[in-house]
Amino acid sequence: MLTAIAEGVFVHESECLQTNSTVVVGDAGVLLVDPGLTRDELKTIAADVRDLGKPVVAGFSTHPDWDHVLWHASLGNAPRYATARGAASLEELLAQSDWQEQVAEGLPEEIASEVPMELFGLVTTLPDGATIAWDGPPVRIVEHSAHAPGHAALLVADRRVLVAGDMLSDVLVPMLDLHRAADPVGDYLAALDLLERESAAVEAFVPGHGSVGDSTELRRRIAADRSYVEALRDKRVPDDPRIGPNAKPGWEWVVYIHENQVERLG
Repeated sequence: MLTAIAEGVFVHESECLQTNSTVVVGDAGVLLVDPGLTRDELKTIAADVRDLGKPVVAGFSTHPDWDHVLWHASLGNAPRYATARGAASLEELLAQSDWQEQVAEGLPEEIASEVPMELFGLVTTLPDGATIAWDGPPVRIVEHSAHAPGHAALLVADRRVLVAGDMLSDVLVPMLDLHRAADPVGDYLAALDLLERESAAVEAFVPGHGSVGDSTELRRRIAADRSYVEALRDKRVPDDPRIGPNAKPGWEWVVYIHENQVERLG
């Protein structure tokens, strides 16, 4: 089911991991951002888009993690875009003979057999690295280096909506790029500063996982994420309700992400 969060902007929340897919309606069709997660869910999104009376005319992947680069034939063959670094990361993965096995290692067990691999990761570099060229409201790319290579948020300025990718969640702590980044803590704090500068133009935002929020909640989550990352940097125990006994029911496992990050950062 698509839920309206602003004029011409809709969100589908997956049953698994509260993963959000975003639909932005233009004159000739829709822009579909990070659709997921299972075959049935992707078919449902395609049917809901058809009910809007519009085809999918463009797709966008905010970053190259498995749950943000999915597609299904029912969505059509519109061009699917990513930042240059995001597209290069996926191209490198797909060039490896065992890429499906690598992806399978990270899939949640309960949906692993239902995640479509047929059109996985088939994105191209956005021709204009700053905007998405399409027959719809202007969409500006806000690229940074937090969480994954070429991670991007999308600012739909005249709808006052920010699609944040895998940041600003109310259920997940900030997940640093500990595998590839030279300065994962610095990269994350810089990205939060960047999003904070954009926040004045935002009335609703969509995290990759978790609840959609308004402008007040956006500022609260930026502050919470900054506090968490600074605690990691300073080797302090974060005072964060997303980990520990106050975690949202069903999300208690997030503490293991936190513990792994503490260990990896020494």
